[in-house]
Amino acid sequence: MVTSRAQNPTGAAVSAARAQALRELLAGRPDLLLIEDDHAAELARVPLHPLAGATRSWAFLRSVSKPFGPDLRLAVLVGDETTVARVAGRTRVGAGWVSTVLQRLVLALWRDPAVTELVERAAQSYERRREGLLAALAEHGLTAHGRSGINVWLPVPDETSAVTALRDAGWSVAPGALYRIAAPPALRISISPLTTSDLPALAAALARATHPTPPPGFPA
Repeated sequence: MVTSRAQNPTGAAVSAARAQALRELLAGRPDLLLIEDDHAAELARVPLHPLAGATRSWAFLRSVSKPFGPDLRLAVLVGDETTVARVAGRTRVGAGWVSTVLQRLVLALWRDPAVTELVERAAQSYERRREGLLAALAEHGLTAHGRSGINVWLPVPDETSAVTALRDAGWSVAPGALYRIAAPPALRISISPLTTSDLPALAAALARATHPTPPPGFPA
């Protein structure tokens, strides 16, 4: 499974060069089922470079949960004939249908220029805050990641001590252990509840939590 853009938690996005390299790699695995998830869609603010069709079995999924809200419970799926048929068959085990009212609502939202402009403004706001936090962290000598989406991924020496120090300072972040398997320790910071005025204070708190100053008399 591949997340096209705004990968959670690192904010990674598949570039054109990466997509080409993956297509060449997948060409040797025609038996592989490739599933692409473009959950951020219009909010991603980076170009989409899909891998669709690189394998015999594939599916590309775009949800409306991020741009328009999770309560709509709707996504668009395209894929090869067999895979789409299997998904359609599987849905019959449950409700078997998606509300026509919700489908028409989503279609109206997609067609509405005012809604398109609003979503674009939201995407710009997320991008401004995400890049602002990355820049503020860089001023403290911290290298974080977040090419797209609403999260920033910050490597840290110790997740537990960093999360605790930030909690005591009034900030809430997620420990990277919730998202990683073999990767080094890190923090996932969501920028969605932040304002631009929050960023300098948060970056300073993250710097203190990442490299705490030892108490007087404590051996270095």
